[in-house]
Amino acid sequence: MTRFIDPVYDTAFKLIFGQENSKDLLLDFLNALLAGEKKIKEIRLTDKERMPFYNGGRKGIYDIACLSEKGEHFIVEMQNIRQEYFFDRALYYLSQTIANQGEKGTEWEFDLKAVYGVFFLNFPLHGKLRTDGIIADRDTHEQISDKQRFIFIELPFFTKKESECKTNVEQWLYILRNMTTLEKIPFKDRNPVFEKLERITDLASLSKEERQRYDADIRMYRDRLAQMNTAKRDGRKEGKKEGKKEAQTEIARNLKTKGLSADFIAETTGLSVEEIDKL
Repeated sequence: MTRFIDPVYDTAFKLIFGQENSKDLLLDFLNALLAGEKKIKEIRLTDKERMPFYNGGRKGIYDIACLSEKGEHFIVEMQNIRQEYFFDRALYYLSQTIANQGEKGTEWEFDLKAVYGVFFLNFPLHGKLRTDGIIADRDTHEQISDKQRFIFIELPFFTKKESECKTNVEQWLYILRNMTTLEKIPFKDRNPVFEKLERITDLASLSKEERQRYDADIRMYRDRLAQMNTAKRDGRKEGKKEGKKEAQTEIARNLKTKGLSADFIAETTGLSVEEIDKL
């Protein structure tokens, strides 16, 4: 029987990283992700909704949004189902957060704070575990601005065993990737935040409302997956049907050029005489 919640679902992911009483887990993960690059001392959870710039525009609604003590913005998302334009969506989210920093008046001189997007993907996108996107010169590949940063983590490509996880970020990814099969959360002797993670993610610790939302997430995902699979099967059937039709038409066209009768071609290919006459 599964002991822990599955972080790929919306409710579970927000329980782990998006609550006031669990933001120390988010802080620890972000510092693990950016180890050797920066050290965030504290974070403040912010409004996850960004209003559009005009009536009828599309809002940005994130899983988790927070600010560092230096005013840097972090958008953290979990995407469970493949989305064709997911990178464009990520770009839209970061750009919207950049644009929302604009201030009225002539005194503001475009003093922007950096925006980081951290996107967990439960499907392949770029074909590797981690992809870092920056604004860089095309020829020299040197970074020309640190105001926009994309980090994509493709969970299917994390395959390390527990004994192989040496760094803090590897330990985090191992837990998130394998949480539904774990009997207990590992690495607690190396990082005390995992003690808290174990308490928060235990299914038995969820309130009635949290469990209802979590179960609803799972049902919605399964329903959507079933719909997608049905659409794929229907598409394959339609494709086979179209392919057969094209083959019949090509055969009929060849027979017609040889001067054979429409009745004979219809009997051979299954096409109607009217369809053959139009070729």
